[in-house]
Amino acid sequence: MSLLDSSRWWAMTTVLAAAVLYALLPSRYTLGPAWIAPLLVLAVLVPLLFMRFRSARWPAQRAASIALIAIVNFFNAVSVVLLVYYLLTQRNQTGAELLTAGSQIWLTNVLVFALWYWELDAGGPYVRSLQASARETPGADFLFPQMAMTNTGAYTNPNWKPRFMDYLYLGFVTATAFSPADVMPLSPMAKMLMLLESLISLVTLALVLARAVNVLA
Repeated sequence: MSLLDSSRWWAMTTVLAAAVLYALLPSRYTLGPAWIAPLLVLAVLVPLLFMRFRSARWPAQRAASIALIAIVNFFNAVSVVLLVYYLLTQRNQTGAELLTAGSQIWLTNVLVFALWYWELDAGGPYVRSLQASARETPGADFLFPQMAMTNTGAYTNPNWKPRFMDYLYLGFVTATAFSPADVMPLSPMAKMLMLLESLISLVTLALVLARAVNVLA
């Protein structure tokens, strides 16, 4: 199972952090009670902690990992819709509320897509762990700078493989720059994921936070 591979603790911490951020949102920006999403996350995450087989031996584990990320992504997307809805239909939100809720949703967006990138790139972390280096990984969805380096300088490691922090960086940069920086998407799936993250980030920052600044002014 991917959540029990090399970067499992970073991934689990990120999932839990996203769930906590959602639970702390004002009730108007959540789908039902705020505890539903964290409860669903724990309902999937806890059984994964007790599984011992890797995804290549038990495909259901990988499916559960993807479902776990999808749950957080779904609830965060709903929060974006609700935030924009209340922004356009009601004027009783304070600037502090909008800034806080918008920041939580934006940060959750970064965390969720970092998980997507880490989970889906080149078939997942378990498949990547079987390769000697990222250059030898078949079907890579992202091209990291280290994969394109051909010299043997001090900054080149022939055995380099992306870790969870590399995907977290990718998620953050995509959400702030609205475009690829040093990591390029190669597959249609990677391009669509980056497009969706950029769109959610743009809506959150341009519409919600801009309105919050206007309220505070």
